[in-house]
Amino acid sequence: MGKLNVSLMRYLTPEDFRVLTAIEMGMKNHELVPGPMAASIANLQHGGVHKLLRELCKHKLLSYERGKRYDGYRLTNSGYDYLALHSLTKRNVVASFGNQIGVGKESNIYIIADPEGQEICLKLHRLGRVCFRKVAEKRDYHKHRKSASWLYLSRISATKEYAYMKALYDRKFPVPKPIDFNRHCVVMELVQGTLLNHVMEVSDVEALYDDLMNLIVRFADSGVIHGDFNEFNIILTPEDKPIIIDFPQMMSTQHANAEMFFERDVNCVKEFFKKRFNFESETFPKFSDIERMDTLDAEVLCTGFTKQMAKDINLELGLESDEEESDSEKEEEFHDSVDKIEEISEIQEPSNSYSTIETIMHQMKNTKNLPDSDEVKSQNSDNFSSLEDLEDFESRSVRSTATTIHPDEIKRRMKKQLEAKDKRNQRKRCVAKGEANAVTRVRRENRDTVKQSKGIWGYE
Repeated sequence: MGKLNVSLMRYLTPEDFRVLTAIEMGMKNHELVPGPMAASIANLQHGGVHKLLRELCKHKLLSYERGKRYDGYRLTNSGYDYLALHSLTKRNVVASFGNQIGVGKESNIYIIADPEGQEICLKLHRLGRVCFRKVAEKRDYHKHRKSASWLYLSRISATKEYAYMKALYDRKFPVPKPIDFNRHCVVMELVQGTLLNHVMEVSDVEALYDDLMNLIVRFADSGVIHGDFNEFNIILTPEDKPIIIDFPQMMSTQHANAEMFFERDVNCVKEFFKKRFNFESETFPKFSDIERMDTLDAEVLCTGFTKQMAKDINLELGLESDEEESDSEKEEEFHDSVDKIEEISEIQEPSNSYSTIETIMHQMKNTKNLPDSDEVKSQNSDNFSSLEDLEDFESRSVRSTATTIHPDEIKRRMKKQLEAKDKRNQRKRCVAKGEANAVTRVRRENRDTVKQSKGIWGYE
């Protein structure tokens, strides 16, 4: 199956890992990271960083690419693997690296050992393979982002799987024991058993069928659906006990298509037992038979689960009272109103800096039925005995509305402006130097084109 070559790790220096980390940090908002930016993030000399980048590209831990508009470095899968393994090694989680024992459409499985010599399992998430690129559409990894790199999506997938596995293991579900995770790597217990797809005979087929169906129902009663409950994600121990693996695709029972995924898991088990063991049963669980007993989907924020669903479920199970719910709703309404106020204050002109929150709230409520100032004066003038009383009322009303903004709010806005200014200055200072950048390359190509095309215009 192949093996991840980690023999180079013993020869890499701390400066090499510092440069790899700098490229990783630069890729948060850059598709290609320029050399000067990597040097500034790594806080090393530019010449030394340039040499390290060359060596890392030579060993295929980084890749140097020339784009149409700019050039830079990109972190490869091997470089990302080295960063994760380096972090796990510093935590004394990984001491030695073994062979590959499994490969899937979105992950690779390896045997490793801890400092005590005990064998454990390492799962490297590999999202972005050509055979399985629909993951970006089928799962909510992107959320509000329009696009993201496959390395970042692999990191999110590993984080979700570790969270699911830890929550399930704490609830005594038959899953591997989670040990640690870093970036796109998940370290777990090595299960001694055989994949159900490779099992040809079972001592008690009916008991195994009942165990698997009860697990599906138990998952659903806790608020989650496995989503890929088939013979490829079930390990059978020597005692014929099933162990469930692979959890990144888990979803909440409150998902819009939860019933369809639940029935698909049930049908996968039924079809496998029919084909492999020639066993058919008329008893199988239905989605309508689910009785929620736990809020696991709210704990790990499964796909298809929202905050409002969490409130309703906690209220139904008695984990939250009506008073707490009303208080939380009031708090959220207050934060929403503050956000609206800040949006309105940003839209208004800078000269209106003396308007208070109460004044803006009053404007929000009465924007549709706001009378003209002349009409207000004419209506109020009838209620006063003399012109002096009217002028005194107007001066008091102006003083009441012309209060200053809170000093903390002014500090927050000034800090935001200074941070934006610093970011703009950093972008200006990041100019690609050293190698021929994209602009120089385009100019050379244009110069060559002009030299070669003189004969068209009649010049020699």
